[in-house]
Amino acid sequence: MSVARYWHTASILSNGKVLVTGGVNRVSVFNSAELYDPSTGTWTTTGNITNARYTHTESVLSNGEVLITGGYNSGNVLNSVELYDPLTSIWTTTSNMNNARNWHTASVLSNGK
Repeated sequence: MSVARYWHTASILSNGKVLVTGGVNRVSVFNSAELYDPSTGTWTTTGNITNARYTHTESVLSNGEVLITGGYNSGNVLNSVELYDPLTSIWTTTSNMNNARNWHTASVLSNGK
């Protein structure tokens, strides 16, 4: 990893790589995202998330995209939501949640939602 962090999230993508997003250290809240390739043992940076955050939730959807929701950022609980496309390494903001939340959980349903 390029920077030590905690309270980040990590998800296994359909290509076997691990996506790590956000997090915090004693100085900064991060908007960075990194990919770990277990077949080579290497880390690479990928597109930054729009909102720096930690204690958020990350879910891999049935179409392979990754949804991150909520979290905390420098005194604010977030209601923002972002989608990551692993084919383009681009993050897109989407509709906010009705309620801000952090330290929450999320599950992908059998219908992919």
